[in-house]
Amino acid sequence: MHDPFSAVRRYDPRAGTLSGAVPAERRLRELAGVFADDKAFAAACAAGNPLVYTVASAEPADGAGDLHYGIGTLYPGRVGAEFFQTKGHLHAMRDAAETYIGLRGKGLMLLEDERTGACTAQPLEANGIVYVPGFVAHRTVNTGNEPLVYLGVYPARAGHDYGTIAEKNFKQVVVERNGRVEVLARADVLASLR
Repeated sequence: MHDPFSAVRRYDPRAGTLSGAVPAERRLRELAGVFADDKAFAAACAAGNPLVYTVASAEPADGAGDLHYGIGTLYPGRVGAEFFQTKGHLHAMRDAAETYIGLRGKGLMLLEDERTGACTAQPLEANGIVYVPGFVAHRTVNTGNEPLVYLGVYPARAGHDYGTIAEKNFKQVVVERNGRVEVLARADVLASLR
């Protein structure tokens, strides 16, 4: 019989750790195609393969009403003018929503509705919450100088679809320009790189 209290965990918002969970790591070279500036990406990869983010997940049960959760830590850095970011995903179960709770740092959550194409960037920072509705692709971007640490809570059956994002990417790009954080259209950034 499943112990309903087995999912009680402790987390450390400074370190971005979750007791009993081994974090999955994403390094820069695993993020090919995520950044708009291919030349800057190649140069950054030639200089090394830094850790960009980790996710430590708890998946206590998989019933229809169960929840999974995870602690994400996205490190500060840039590839060219673009800030470090996650791969981003949709949920395999498209109508599944997700809630992100900022624990430390400063960043943005790129949101793009798969059905309408509408996109926005919402602040994700310590003591803030971003609600991601179903059918919305989401990507986290660290715009600060310290790790961005956040808690994500989602339906156990949501699943992750990274393939759709890998094929078409997000319409928006987050860059540093003249000391400011700017959200630009990917098409405009790609045009400026030609």
